[in-house]
Amino acid sequence: MFPIRIKIFLVYALICLIWGTTWLAIRTSLGSLTPLLSAGLRFTSASVLLLVLLKIKKINIQKDKRSIQLYLVLILLWYSVPYALVYWAEQFIPSGLASVLYAIEPFFIILFSYLYISSEKISFFNFSGIILGFAGILVIFSDTLKLNYNSYTLGICAIILSACMQAINAVIIKKYGEHLNPLSMNFVPMLFAGVMLCILGFFLEDMSKVRFDMSAVGSVLYLALFGSIIANTSFYWLLKRISVVIISLISFITPIIALYVGWVFYYEKLTANELIGSILVLLGLLWANSENTIRSTLLKKETGH
Repeated sequence: MFPIRIKIFLVYALICLIWGTTWLAIRTSLGSLTPLLSAGLRFTSASVLLLVLLKIKKINIQKDKRSIQLYLVLILLWYSVPYALVYWAEQFIPSGLASVLYAIEPFFIILFSYLYISSEKISFFNFSGIILGFAGILVIFSDTLKLNYNSYTLGICAIILSACMQAINAVIIKKYGEHLNPLSMNFVPMLFAGVMLCILGFFLEDMSKVRFDMSAVGSVLYLALFGSIIANTSFYWLLKRISVVIISLISFITPIIALYVGWVFYYEKLTANELIGSILVLLGLLWANSENTIRSTLLKKETGH
């Protein structure tokens, strides 16, 4: 068995890797599907796969009052509205710009953690590390940020609102969701959000544009299995074990993953700004986590271990 620190690192890295590829997968799905329908099919498919896993593992769906309240929070603040906003926005703004805008989430996490979780201390190391990491993101996408924003205003607002809502959700689950099973807590919200988004898409979107080709099916299944089930389950497992502020820094790493995926698989060139920005992001992450490392080292010296 791996030590818990190794498990946490591996799960953290897995989430970064998966979510680093979902921006491209969403963009791909929108070539064949409408936004609400694409998101709805993703979550409906994921809920079916989750139900199979729950049956295999014999995990019961929690039905106590607090769990039901948290399911409603997840439906509204994590799955339905935020993802609808992201899918809708990616019709109009580049995926790179979307990932930069979403990287504002840690600042919302800091704000809501300070307001609602007394035990969640925001240290100098945490805050300055986030500032450094965000600066790295700005350096990476400095060329993208020179675009004409007048035509992107609504898309920009949609991404920022999505990041804000998911930050609120993460803080609420961190504070009240300790008792929830990572698998069962995702099933109910995914099912309701998926069905709701599919229905809304059917009535509000132009279904004549929908094509169920290999691109659509492949991207939806990838987003369902990896982007929704594996990543979200891992995220809530992680949320029970480390600071929500440190978890939020995943939003700094995912744009870098997206860049390097393009470099490896699509032979896209890496610019000097992208390399420098990547280094700044990694330094920011190390700095944000350095307080725990220093404290652990001092403790070992005091105890003689």
